[in-house]
Amino acid sequence: MRDKTDNDDADHPDLASRLTEDHHQSLKLWLRMLSCTVRIENEIRSRLRASFNITLPRFDLMAQLERHPEGLRMGELSRRMMVTGGNVTGITDQLEREQLVVRVPHRTDRRGYSVKLTDEGRRAFAEMAVVHEGWIASMLKDMSAAEKTQMIGLLAQMKQGLDAQDGDGA
Repeated sequence: MRDKTDNDDADHPDLASRLTEDHHQSLKLWLRMLSCTVRIENEIRSRLRASFNITLPRFDLMAQLERHPEGLRMGELSRRMMVTGGNVTGITDQLEREQLVVRVPHRTDRRGYSVKLTDEGRRAFAEMAVVHEGWIASMLKDMSAAEKTQMIGLLAQMKQGLDAQDGDGA
């Protein structure tokens, strides 16, 4: 007998739906997490575009800057967003043209600069963030608070294990 979690319904096939009982449990878990992430991300991309005419990478860059009002250097933005410096430069250029971010001289490095949200950028991001949070809450409404807490704990444990493997050279 197959576990209901092994297959999605026919309306929403995903990466995990092609697995059989012969596949390793770790592979099943990874594909299930990936398929959930992709579905949520695709929906958020679509809603951001429709509601705010903004892309997810631009929203993500603004989110990083909102958390760091003093600004971030391009390399730090690249590291935090896990994208290339060229991608960050392109996104920053777009947001700067829209006057949502500004490049400012770095406090300690005269050759460098940081990127900061403008007042308009802070206002725009605050509006988007409230709506974005509502979308996420709505998408995950079928999970109880206890289930969410449990999943957060399990994923934190997984991340800790993955981080430890980074040091092993594995």
